[in-house]
Amino acid sequence: MIEDEELRVIYQSTSQEHLQKLEAGILNLEKNPSDLSALSELMREAHSLKGDSRILDLTEIEQLTHKVEDILGAVNRQEITMTPELSDHLYQTLDAIAQLVETATSDTPSQVDTNALLQEMEQLLNDPPTPESVEEMEDVCADAKDTFEFELEATFDLEGETTEESPSVKDIDSPDENIDLSLMIADEELRGLYQNSSQEHLQNLKTHLQDYARQPEDQNILEKLLKEAENLKTDSIIVGLDGTERLSEALEDIFDQLVCQDIPYTPELLDRVEYVVAELEKLITEALEGVPSGVTIDRAIAELRADKWRNPDSNGEPPKSNGTAYKAQPDTSSPPKADDTREQKPYRIDTIRVQTQHLDSLMTQTGELTVTKIRIAHTANQLEELFSLWEDWKNKYNRQLQDDDKNSDFARMEELITHLRDASQENSTRLDMIAGDLEEKIGTLRLLPLSTVFHLFPRMVRDLAREENKEVELILEGGETTADKQILEEIKDPLMHLIRNAVDHGLETPEEREAMGKSTTGKIGLRAYQTGSNIVIELTDDGRGLDIQKIKQTAVKRGLYHPEELDAMSSNQLYSLILTPGFSTRSFITEVSGRGVGLDVVQTNVQRLKGNIQIESTPGEGCTFKIQLGTTLATANVLLVDIQNTTYGLPVEAVQTSFLVSPEQIFTIEGRSTISLDNQAISVARLSELLELPENTQNQDTSKQLPCILLNIGEEKFGLFVDQLLDTQDVVIKPQSKILKRVRNVLGATILGTGEVCMILNPQDLLKSLQQKTTSTIHQSSKKAQPLYQETTKPVVLLAEDSITVRTQEKRILEGAGYEVVTAVDGLDGYNKLKTRHFDAIISDVQMPNIDGLTFAEKVRQEQEYSETPFILVTSLNSDEDKRRGAQAGANAYITKDKFNQELLIDTLGRLV
Repeated sequence: MIEDEELRVIYQSTSQEHLQKLEAGILNLEKNPSDLSALSELMREAHSLKGDSRILDLTEIEQLTHKVEDILGAVNRQEITMTPELSDHLYQTLDAIAQLVETATSDTPSQVDTNALLQEMEQLLNDPPTPESVEEMEDVCADAKDTFEFELEATFDLEGETTEESPSVKDIDSPDENIDLSLMIADEELRGLYQNSSQEHLQNLKTHLQDYARQPEDQNILEKLLKEAENLKTDSIIVGLDGTERLSEALEDIFDQLVCQDIPYTPELLDRVEYVVAELEKLITEALEGVPSGVTIDRAIAELRADKWRNPDSNGEPPKSNGTAYKAQPDTSSPPKADDTREQKPYRIDTIRVQTQHLDSLMTQTGELTVTKIRIAHTANQLEELFSLWEDWKNKYNRQLQDDDKNSDFARMEELITHLRDASQENSTRLDMIAGDLEEKIGTLRLLPLSTVFHLFPRMVRDLAREENKEVELILEGGETTADKQILEEIKDPLMHLIRNAVDHGLETPEEREAMGKSTTGKIGLRAYQTGSNIVIELTDDGRGLDIQKIKQTAVKRGLYHPEELDAMSSNQLYSLILTPGFSTRSFITEVSGRGVGLDVVQTNVQRLKGNIQIESTPGEGCTFKIQLGTTLATANVLLVDIQNTTYGLPVEAVQTSFLVSPEQIFTIEGRSTISLDNQAISVARLSELLELPENTQNQDTSKQLPCILLNIGEEKFGLFVDQLLDTQDVVIKPQSKILKRVRNVLGATILGTGEVCMILNPQDLLKSLQQKTTSTIHQSSKKAQPLYQETTKPVVLLAEDSITVRTQEKRILEGAGYEVVTAVDGLDGYNKLKTRHFDAIISDVQMPNIDGLTFAEKVRQEQEYSETPFILVTSLNSDEDKRRGAQAGANAYITKDKFNQELLIDTLGRLV
């Protein structure tokens, strides 16, 4: 691991940025192999990563990056053709570099075989793949591919705000007479960014030159100087500063010659370098402030590269070095330098680097400050009540106070009460303003664009599409939308699950799409936008959509609902069932798809972010997942309500309105309490009933109007009756303890200004509780409904396996999981035993004597009794063709023995039985 902590943090951030750009660039180049315009940028990224790694003595990363640079150069020279197989090799190398970076920054053990990768890359250079050899190389690439995953940790710079007094960025709307706007960088944002980076590079150049003057034999210092010159040149190219680029390149050449020992170190050479750095600083100031610098580029380069000083007074001899930078003789034909006429400006540091945990801590403390603010406001209100009581008391006993000898004490008391009341109100108001402003400013610092997460998905989609033999195009929109850092960290996995699900389940194969009249290339759209105080992320695909009938069949089969309950549900309610843990309508299960893992994780994570998810689908046209999130997680605005003299909170973003409802306005539809609002039937319930609180009938007046809160969750609306509406308030939601972890209907808790603990309710859970209450009522009133499980006997499994070792091991696993197991030595024995009793599931090997597993499955499906019985194949055959044959034979799941484990078998069987 890199020993220097500061260098470690910086290298982690910069290397991840280089790797991200390389990956995105290669993906774009793979899609458009004829577009070579971006190759120079890719080569620059590889070169920069190589330089960073060389300075920190990370030899393996330097070598691998150098090979990537060589291959990109060969593509640029058209010596190598860009093919998907070449991209696979490049991606494989980038993944290996990413793991090596992780090792260098976090001391995580690495399993990268650098020598093997270097040999493979060298082979690519000597014998590059051609489009004609694509099919031959596909198996080789698949065998050689080793995926290295790493977690992205956000480390970023904070940019300070430029004030009116800042000397670095001028107000170009009202320039003074000395400013030439044509000299300045036109784009204000680029100007600000270039100001920060160039000043950092200049400062580093000056510091390293001082170190080099003391230790001219230290090659590490030269490497750092070379890196700074390279970076300054690159930045200057981006903003279009030709002169700064040329001078930086000249410095780069000198440093490179010193590194290679092509030229010797002399104090005079160091003087010339310092002179050029000073000229560079003037040019940069010119580009930032628009004041002419008077620098002559050719002359500065000539001074740097000259063998002897061009000073006629010295007779060709170099001047004596006194340890200071060489000052060239002024050119009388050039305009006066700006530094001769302007005042010396104070030294300022405009940016600092802050670790994200410090921001997280600040955000937590800001939340605590909000709680304190609320409590002080409550105290101020109590003092106001005290003052009112004093006024009433004083008016009542005013005559007695006038006759009392101690009236001076009462006057003093009145003065103190009045002062406390006024001071408390003033301090409360001021604290409210300061706390609000502080929270807003810190929240802004934590905002990052969603592109920080979005850039992870194009590569993933590309790899998944190749695995599934599908053509997929990922369209990203709204990456500039910003959200809190924690939201980005938490939303990555849910989005990844949804995208995997869309590629694997949602999109059809090219052949299926062509038969349906669709384009062979499926489209997945990932779009983000902001609405008011919420962020919306939409994931759409143009695939097959959701099958409601399959969803109903799966829900009944798993015992989640009765058919009568499902018939009463809306489409949105049925779609939401796919978010149930382990729920899957997939008819054929493999190790990587159809196991029902993922979508329940999406809902769990979205709810943790205080958001909700909506699903829309059109059969044959596609599906849309819409995730709605808040912009911040630190505080929440809640509506406080009273239920049986206890205060509860509801997030305001879920509240649409509130109104009073008379008992005669409530009627029943299909067992649901309902009201009519704007010609729309709205299901309603008492909040106390949903929370399963004991019924309080003492103070209930059945004739009075009831306060009702209308909640809106996606497309669903429902009303909740409460005893009293209290107030709206900003609160800091405390998560539930690890012991409780997840309590139904409860999002968290907060402390009110009174010191009372208030439970914050979960609107999504309340909607589910209302729906379950409704469906239970429907089920109880249905005469046809029968208990889903009338027996408590163990499910019976038939196990057909010719290997006694495997058969014994699988039998133990199944019996340990609560199944009764009947074994068979081959497919024929298994088929005969089917007639002896009823079986709830069948597990079979494929390669067996007499009757193999595929034939066994086909014969089982011909039996009416077992046409729908779960059939699982467990085999060592793992090719795509074998899996396709298993599905055609009628198997529900296909598990390969090389990836076999107990959890996989039990999980698959548990979902099917």
